[in-house]
Order: sequence, then C-alpha cells, then structure tokens
Amino acid sequence: MIGRRELVGAAAASAALAQLLYNPARASAASGPVPKVPDWMQPRGADGRLARLESLDLESQQDFTAGFRLMQNKNIRASSAAAFDRALAERGVPPKAMLTAEEVRSIADSDPVINMAAKAWLTNQLLMWKTLQDHFHGNADHYLSELEAGDRAGPGVLELNPSMEIPAYARHEIHIQPGGYVGDPFAGHIYHYGTNSFYVGIATFYSGMSLTGNDQDQVHESTASRLPIPADGKVNRILDMGCGVGQLTVALQERFPEAEVWGIDVGGPMVRYSHARASRLGSKANFAQRLAEDTKFPDNYFDLTTSYILHHEVPAEITRKIIAEAQRVTRPGGVYYPLDFITGGVRMPARSMYGRWWDHRWNNEVWSLDYHAMDFSAEIAQRGFTMPANPVVALPGLGARYAIKTA
Repeated sequence: MIGRRELVGAAAASAALAQLLYNPARASAASGPVPKVPDWMQPRGADGRLARLESLDLESQQDFTAGFRLMQNKNIRASSAAAFDRALAERGVPPKAMLTAEEVRSIADSDPVINMAAKAWLTNQLLMWKTLQDHFHGNADHYLSELEAGDRAGPGVLELNPSMEIPAYARHEIHIQPGGYVGDPFAGHIYHYGTNSFYVGIATFYSGMSLTGNDQDQVHESTASRLPIPADGKVNRILDMGCGVGQLTVALQERFPEAEVWGIDVGGPMVRYSHARASRLGSKANFAQRLAEDTKFPDNYFDLTTSYILHHEVPAEITRKIIAEAQRVTRPGGVYYPLDFITGGVRMPARSMYGRWWDHRWNNEVWSLDYHAMDFSAEIAQRGFTMPANPVVALPGLGARYAIKTA
C-alpha cells in the first residue's frame, strides 16, 4: 500500500550523530567497518524505484498508518466537514461565503465533531513519524554507514556545506516531522517514507491524474514530463530549488539526460539522501546544500528553473527573494516554473478556507496562510518575467506559473 522507500537513514537526534552527518571523515574514523546487518533487518530488495524497508514490522506499521490515513480522508473528514456545514447553517452563513481564517477558526473551535478529523489525523501522523524514527534511531550505525558510502558514490556530485548558517524559518518542523528538514541526520529518509503516506488517495485531490500514490515517483515524473521548455528548445542546465529528496530532480534528469541538473535544498540531510538515492537509480543529477534565495550559481546560468511545493513552506518575504534569485540565474528566454498551490487571498469560500486553516493549524504549515494571501503570479510577473496568456499546466491542482525571463 505505501511505497517502500529507499533507505539510507533513520532519525538520530543526538548532537554526536549530527557531527557525523556533517563530517564524513570523522564518521569513518568513529564508525569503522560497516556494521553487520542483523538477520531480522536484511535488505529486502526494491519495489520498482523504491527500496523496501528492511524490517517487515516497520513496513507493516507504515501500511497501517497509510491505510488509516485513507480512511480518515474518505470517512472521518467527510463527517467533520458535514459538521462544519451544519455549524455554518446554524449561524446563517452561506456555504460559499468568503471567510477569513480567523472567522473559520472561531466556528471550528466551537464543535468537537468538527475537530475529530484533526484529532484522528494528528494521532496517526505522530504514530507514522514515531515508528520511522524509532527504527532508524535503533539502527543508526548501520544507516550512517550507508549514508557515508553514498557520499562517495556517483555519477552525480554531492556538495554539503556544514558551515552554512541555517535560517530560523528553515528550522520549523513542517508536517510536524520531528527535527524538520535540517534538525535530524536522517531527515531525508524519514521524509521520503512519510510522504509516501501523504500521497495515498491523491487521485481525489489532483483531478485528472489517475494516481493512487507516489511510491514510484509518479507525481514527479508526470510533472517533469509536462514542464515547458524555452522557445529555442535549448535545455542544457536545470535547477530544482528546494529539491527535498530529489524526486523531481531525478525525473528532470531522466527527461533531459544530457543536461546538467542541480537540486538544492537548505537541509543537508535532504540532499545527502537525495544523492544516495539518485546514485542507486543511476542518475547523474547533482545535489548541493544551498539556499533557494542565495543559490551561488552564476547569472543567467540555467535554461529551466523550477521548484515543487516550496513556496508555501517559507515566509512571504523569502518567496519574493527566491523569485528574484530565479530571475538572476535563469537565462534570457529561459523558463521559470515554480509549482505550488493556487493562491486565494485572505478570504476564501468557507469550506476551502477551513481546509487551508486546518493545514496551517494541524500540519504545522507555518507560513501557508501568508503564502495564500499573496498573488504569487503577480509577484513573479513584476520581477523580470513575462507570463504567457495560456500557461501550460504541469500538475493539475497546482497553479500554472509559466514564466519566461525577459532579456
């Protein structure tokens, strides 16, 4: 049911393990030979693109939490939404009335039936993270050794920047993932396995896509295949900002096998995992720990610059800096196409705003409301890009921000 992610990691929360993450030489000296894998945790092959979890118990636990998520999405959330609609009716508020997040919160807080979906979801989410973290913590030496071996693998290159100052905004635990993207040496592995669960039932969210999950990178491969290219057809260099675990990065490398492709992310653990995974898949995509708002690449370097659901997870002022940086590094005539949710202002139809507020409140999407309050497309258009009248839709359900850099 849940895609078995390729593993190279666990959640080790100690400072000592963090030191090992950022100093491979010290890790090598400290850990010595690769530890013998216990008999109960032998490699179990791969399910297509995804390495299976090495423990059948953990795999079963993840299947359970994914199944519960599906039930919650289809049944419990429907009951909660019906209770919310009744609360609107009791107050004489039309279902399509435009409400603010605060107005929605005041209604939702008044009814425990409305909030039962949040409680069920939250408990399941915490259980999902905990089972992954416990497993990786308990076998940290083994997974650290795998990571260390991955650092030296090719054909792509890996750049870690342990002295980089991590911005405060990047330290938040988005999705309530323990340690977030930067605070756990195994953040990439935990994120990958955990987000497979997120995609269960995705076909009901992204209309027009017959997907039941993302354990084979279906969403990212489909997105990469739809991304528009410059009018002159030249795609020699590609940048994936905020690449996470590199699924879109690798998919773009597969679509453009001769191109120089870079995935960057503020999280060292994320790009470390991305590189190891790409190497296992035979991809020559490159990964670097860098900021999307300060990529360090030369001016006009990339033909295609993109990102996948990055902007709703950063403050609005950082989004504006990232757009400016994309303008700087994309060549004249090049394409900038950031994929993220459609923005709807500070007021939205009641049910839609309830979902937006819910995600902000319970999924720890700290800046989601600020993101949705801005006109994302307008922010791009006023920073040196031309927006085509009929933009290509690269992923149904997300905004089509097809921008061409002007000379």
